[in-house]
Formats: sequence, structure tokens, C-alpha cells
Amino acid sequence: MQAGELSFHLPDPNDDQLSDYDFQRQVEAAWQVCDRFDLQTDIWRGRILKAVRDREKRGGDGRGTGFLNWLKDREITKSHAYNLIELADSADQLLQAGLLAPADVNQFSKRAFVETAKAAPEVQQLVTDSARRGDHITRREVRQVADEWAAMTSELIPETLREKAANQIIPTRYLAPLVREMEKLPATHQATLKTEVELNPDVDTLKQVTAEARYLSKYLASANQVQLLEALDLDLELALEEALRVGCLNSAADMVAQAAQIEQTAARLYTTWKRLNQLAERVYLDSGESTPHLRSLLAALAPITHETIQVRLGEANSVSAQTICWQLLDQTP
Repeated sequence: MQAGELSFHLPDPNDDQLSDYDFQRQVEAAWQVCDRFDLQTDIWRGRILKAVRDREKRGGDGRGTGFLNWLKDREITKSHAYNLIELADSADQLLQAGLLAPADVNQFSKRAFVETAKAAPEVQQLVTDSARRGDHITRREVRQVADEWAAMTSELIPETLREKAANQIIPTRYLAPLVREMEKLPATHQATLKTEVELNPDVDTLKQVTAEARYLSKYLASANQVQLLEALDLDLELALEEALRVGCLNSAADMVAQAAQIEQTAARLYTTWKRLNQLAERVYLDSGESTPHLRSLLAALAPITHETIQVRLGEANSVSAQTICWQLLDQTP
């Protein structure tokens, strides 16, 4: 690579003398250089954008119009600009805190650096220590460190289980998904699942409890969105306990989620149907005998503009094709 520009000698994809391993190794090396180049460029772009923004704040109209015009002239979206500014701020924060030396930034892929900047301070310390030792940091490794840290420090994991993970009896990769799912649950459900894991601290139990936590959070989130359940004297927690007891939690969670989706789809269908009718009426009034094809278009759409809607499922003239009908009735007082 020459100073100031990217220049690679890429392997020839048609070279039969080159093994797949060597080809992939050379391509990966070139890709990592591009990643580092992109990262350095974006950090400096973020610093430039921040300087322009702050200058406009000082001497502009107070609404950021000058900065927005500057972005528009360079075809940069506002969201992308602020993402770059955030990246630059993160880089400066890591550098000023002494976690990284400027040369250490080259050890990161672009996505790994962004992931590190968003991580907890303890995770940042572990990752930057690895970068200073000369290790190449990818986003996968940052996430792995973050997951391991969360798993080993979370109060949702019993001490006996943390000890087994620390002694590598149980892989930490099984703990992180459990923590993520349990964090979504109320304290009462967290305590129940924690006890279950504490009584049986093994991999199979971890997998089972993680699945249960996932279904529990899905059930609770969906139940809060179903309007039909608001009007009934129904104890959702007792229904949940019964589903757990008889072993149909997964089905119960999916059932409630589908009910929420039906209600939301029905609401969207009604508003879309109303809009379609308004547009069809406008087109009808604006058209006439001089627009026979436009009138034919309106006639073709008629089956879905009436109160009784007809939609064909499957291809026309197919033996499996069928027509379904439903009514939309506005019962607003």
C-alpha cells in the first residue's frame, strides 16, 4: 500500500496454482486494511463534521440551518453525519481516557470499534487491552467479551453457575442468552427461573430455561397489546402458570402473539380500506366517458372496495385457488 492511497496486489481468482486457503488469507488481509482505512477516515470525517457543526452553532441562526446546508451540499444525510460525529466522540473518549493509543485503532475493524465504543467501560478495558497486545479485534470478539462480562457479573446468574463458568465446566456462551432473556422479565419470573437454574446448574437446564424465558417475555409483551384481554376479567398470570404446568407455554405465547397481530392487521386493513375508497371515489368523480380504461381500472378494484371484500388465494385457474371473503362493518356510534 502506498502512502495516501490504497493499493493492493489481489490474488488472481483464476490462478489454479493458488490454494483456497492462501487465496482466502490474502483476500482477508486486504479486507482488514480496508476496514482500518475506513475507520480512520470516518473518525476524521466525524471530527470535521463536529467542527463545522460547532462553528455554525456559534455564529449561525441557532437552528443549525448552516450546518444542514453544508451537509446538503455534500449529499450527506443528517443521521449519517451524527453517526460519524458519535464515532469521532467515542474515539476521542477512548484515546483521552488512555484506553487506546492512536496506533491501536488500527487493530480494530470498523464495526468492532463502533461496538467497543458502545460497550460498558469494563468491556472497553478488556477489548482495548487485547488491542494493545497486538490482537486484531473483530465485532464478533467484542460481542463475545461483552456477553461473557454480562454473564459473569449479572445477579440473575446464581453463584454456583458463575463458578462453573469461571472454571470452564460450563461454557459462558450459554449464560449470555439466558441473561438477555431474563432481563426482559418481571422480578417474580426472574426469581423462579433463577431458582430452577440453581437447582440444576447444567447445560440442558440452561437451554431449557433460556427458551422458557424467551416464551415468557413474548407472552407478556403480546398480552399487553391484545385489546380483547383488556375487557375481560382474566388473570393472565394464572393462565401463564397453567401453561407452564401443562407444558404448552410455547403454544400459548404464540397464540397470544398471533392474536395481537390479528388485531393490529385488522386496524391497518380498515384504515387502508377507507383510504382506498376515498381515492376510488375521487378518481370516479374526476373521470367519465372519455376515460374508459380508467373506469375499467375502478371496476377491476371493486371487489376490495365494497363492505364485503373478496380476495383470491393462489394462482388463477389453479385447482388449489380459492376465494376468501370478509366484511368490514363500521360500528362507530
